[in-house]
Amino acid sequence: MIFKSIKVGRLATNCYILGCSETLEGAVVDPGDEADYILTIIEEENLKIKYIINTHGHSDHIGANKEVKKSTGAQILIHGADEKFLLEPKQNLSNYSQEPIIGPAADQLLSEGYLIKIGNSINLNVIHTPGHTPGSICLLGENFILTGDTLFAGSIGRTDLPGGSYDLIIRSIKEKLLPLPNNLLVYPGHGPSSTLQKEKETNSFLS
Repeated sequence: MIFKSIKVGRLATNCYILGCSETLEGAVVDPGDEADYILTIIEEENLKIKYIINTHGHSDHIGANKEVKKSTGAQILIHGADEKFLLEPKQNLSNYSQEPIIGPAADQLLSEGYLIKIGNSINLNVIHTPGHTPGSICLLGENFILTGDTLFAGSIGRTDLPGGSYDLIIRSIKEKLLPLPNNLLVYPGHGPSSTLQKEKETNSFLS
């Protein structure tokens, strides 16, 4: 499996580029900014990007959707509860920026249990984890999980933004993430990686 993690934009969003080593089919998760940088990595790895997957609809996670889609022809995937975020600057929080984000729209809407297949070797299971936004998701791979802005190393996502809920994000994490295997590598939307066991043992929000 090809797995690249890069930081993009002024909020240092973690953008993940995944690819099947056999077929070179790939996906980009949360292309928040710096489309040229993302496309350079894709070209270096010789990947054919099939999907752009947004873990949620905030501008720092969707900002380069348009450019990456235009260059690769990839389909945009997002949970149905965040579909409108892609088209409404007030929802995606880009309404105060110089270039409000309006589209492109989603090509496929995700829901709990949806399986995203990338080439022959990568299967990502969609886990709906509302709380940061109504349509926040995590993506469970074979030995890792991409947690977007739901779970961070030592912290959790903000819940004071429109559509956020502290009670809901805590319930999402405790009911859907903590029962997963301890050895899972946790790759969040911002900040360093972790393991699920470490978060269970040391994350003060989960005690």
